[in-house]
Amino acid sequence: MTTQDSRDQGTDTPVTGVALNDPDRVRRLIADFHREHGEAPAAAEPRVSGEESPHAAGTPFDLVVKGRRVAGEDGFAAREVGIRDGRIAAIEPLGAALQGREIVELAEDETLLPGLVDTHVHINEPGRTEWEGFATATRAAAAGGVTTVLDMPLNSIPSTVNPPALEYKQLFAQQGAFVDIGFWGGAIPGNLPQLRPLHDAGVFGFKCFLLHSGVDEFPPLSAEELGEALTETSAFGAMMIVHAEDAQTIDSAPQAAGSTYESFLQSRPRDAENLAISSVIERTRATGGRTHILHLSSSDALDMIAGAKREGLDLSVETCPHYLTLTAEEIPDGATAFKCCPPVREEDNREQLWQGLLEGTIDFIVSDHSPSTLELKNPSDGDFWVAWGGVSSLQLGLSLIWTEAHRRGIELERVVRWMSSAPAERVGLTSKGQLALGFDADLAVFAAEETFVVDAGQLHHRHPITPYQGKTLQGRVRATYLRGRRVEFDAPTGQLLRHEQA
Repeated sequence: MTTQDSRDQGTDTPVTGVALNDPDRVRRLIADFHREHGEAPAAAEPRVSGEESPHAAGTPFDLVVKGRRVAGEDGFAAREVGIRDGRIAAIEPLGAALQGREIVELAEDETLLPGLVDTHVHINEPGRTEWEGFATATRAAAAGGVTTVLDMPLNSIPSTVNPPALEYKQLFAQQGAFVDIGFWGGAIPGNLPQLRPLHDAGVFGFKCFLLHSGVDEFPPLSAEELGEALTETSAFGAMMIVHAEDAQTIDSAPQAAGSTYESFLQSRPRDAENLAISSVIERTRATGGRTHILHLSSSDALDMIAGAKREGLDLSVETCPHYLTLTAEEIPDGATAFKCCPPVREEDNREQLWQGLLEGTIDFIVSDHSPSTLELKNPSDGDFWVAWGGVSSLQLGLSLIWTEAHRRGIELERVVRWMSSAPAERVGLTSKGQLALGFDADLAVFAAEETFVVDAGQLHHRHPITPYQGKTLQGRVRATYLRGRRVEFDAPTGQLLRHEQA
């Protein structure tokens, strides 16, 4: 996500801006937090997945879930799942009569899925909590069957560009997370010495921009600086995730003017993505680094991405529900709820992105949930130039993708792969993303045939705005379990996650 309007909108903290990237100032904020709130518990240490015998001793299980459509490594089948100490400890055919302190029997129209893993979420706390916040964002995630999120290093203040800033953000997260949450670090000019310490502190990799990020405290890297950062991160095996749009191309494009969506689309041409992705591929090749392309919207880049993969480069790619379900042709003028960067493009482009998913060129689907205040999103004025560029869809992702996939004859198993196991595997979440022995008992009960109409006022994210308002979607999440406990939206039980060191 980015936007061409970079106005600072205030913070939760007594000081703001780029100065808060200074580690000493952030340490003082941490000390103030502890004086006000008391000592906070440490982040949860990573746990290693381990299998347990399907007939493990010590029954009853804490929870047994039984249903006719339960996901598994071999597809959906009638199964019983036994859960102990937050882990999946037994998977047996339906009728095995597993015993549990609590037994849940799924309805005939319900399917049990692994909890989704969304590795691209902007929560914005601390500093811009009026835009979102851990409590509201993670409630929305849980309501949509998402049990693990990775938080982006912006638009919080301070940005997560050094270990004290990470610690400061974790203090807020551990108070209000309804799902498990990990963190990306940021790569900006001048923080090269901070990358290894951030990696050692448990971030899952590093995000950078190749053009203005939309907030001044998170400046972009030049192509040369990207190469230097990749050289550094390749030394310890960390991944660089890149907002790939070329600044010079966008600077040369016509400036968006007023409420016309076509004008905004022309201001963010496909060539901006194509050139930037080419640059990322070139530097991945030169450094041997691990890279990931964020929120792909230009289908023109698919051939070069496929070529890079055939070459053996350690490169992966994501796209988002808005690029797979919306088209430029349907966006009304002035409908700034649809504004995101890179933009939603034409119908033929959308079709090519779906083909890229089916062929494996695109690896997975994440939300890029990037909310702001209603004032910044500018719904009344309808000016695409000044409106914030981000789509709020964290709660709706599974229903959005399933609606479109089902229409295309794509099976639910592939949707689960794209939205759960594939992102978990890429970022190293070895106990997430699968309904399998030894994995965390993160589960979603999904009614695949149920339809509903989107009402922004009923969604859990902070501000009632979404481009999907009034749309009829197929598939509703009826319950979500985090480590074997149903999420009830009253008391947060999410844990802080650390990247597992090699």
